[in-house]
Amino acid sequence: MITEPANVSPISTATVPTEPLEVGAVQSIRGKSLPFIEANTIETSLEHLRNDCIIPVFSKDNELTISHPNFIEAVWDAANQVFPNERIEEPAIRVSHIIKGRIPEAIHKPVNQLLESDRTQYFERMMFCFEIPTIHEDIAGNRLNLTIGGVRAYNHENLYSKKGVEKFKVFIDFKNLVCCNMCVSTDGYKSELKVMSTAELFNAVIRLFQEYNIAKHLYYMSAYKDTYMRESQFAQFLGRCRLYQFLPVDRKKKLPQMLMTDTQIGLVAKAYYNDDNFSTLLDSREITMWNVYNLLTGANKSSYIDNFLDRSLNATQLAEGLNRALYSENEYSWFIN
Repeated sequence: MITEPANVSPISTATVPTEPLEVGAVQSIRGKSLPFIEANTIETSLEHLRNDCIIPVFSKDNELTISHPNFIEAVWDAANQVFPNERIEEPAIRVSHIIKGRIPEAIHKPVNQLLESDRTQYFERMMFCFEIPTIHEDIAGNRLNLTIGGVRAYNHENLYSKKGVEKFKVFIDFKNLVCCNMCVSTDGYKSELKVMSTAELFNAVIRLFQEYNIAKHLYYMSAYKDTYMRESQFAQFLGRCRLYQFLPVDRKKKLPQMLMTDTQIGLVAKAYYNDDNFSTLLDSREITMWNVYNLLTGANKSSYIDNFLDRSLNATQLAEGLNRALYSENEYSWFIN
């Protein structure tokens, strides 16, 4: 069993010096690649969000919300300040739950007579991420790039009230380039940043980046490749996950949280045999915890935007807990014994 090193340094950046990108140069035109989230999302561009989408307001005082583009640019600014000598790639942006409307002049027009200029729209949910490829690691032949991003879900706001704090999800973690799975850690994720302005948002994001311990996160993930789960233990884990959903409330409170749905557990089971990168070998009765972890994060790509990061973190917590349980009894032992 690998033990944690005595001194794990916090954020340390790679030594490859590159010119930082200008904030105004942030674009979102990307080559074809696997999406980091699937579900019901579509890819979009920063220009589309800026130029073709309206900005929701708080209805009681007509105060503007922080827009999706302003959110992306605040995180971009923070990344450039914390990692001034790194190359930061263009953001990938995915959206869902379009909210449609009309301009006042088109209120009485029949639908079939509406012009594009008569329509308004914005997206209720948005997630973005951008990679910092100069900070990377290789685990089991998989390249992991440092990745930063966030989620905005207007369905978590009360837009019918006066302007108050607004909620954002922000993360800094690693993305597995083999499958574009996100590896989210506890200290690299804020599930609910509550702010009143982009300035507050910028400062909160800076603090998150500074508190994130890159070396510790990589160390724990690297340990997964050296631990194996027997096929019987993996099958037990899947069965316990199905049972977990129906446990009595008092029993469930005594166990670690498991956020994956039955459908996602089914995807994990299917991928155990069929995944191109992380399935078990046909003649093997074991699977590495690194592969188990990536089966979990892969199944999570079917989550909606507003649940995606919480389940990503939960996948990490499950993998860490199961990895410990394979060596000794702990609160996760219920899932495999």
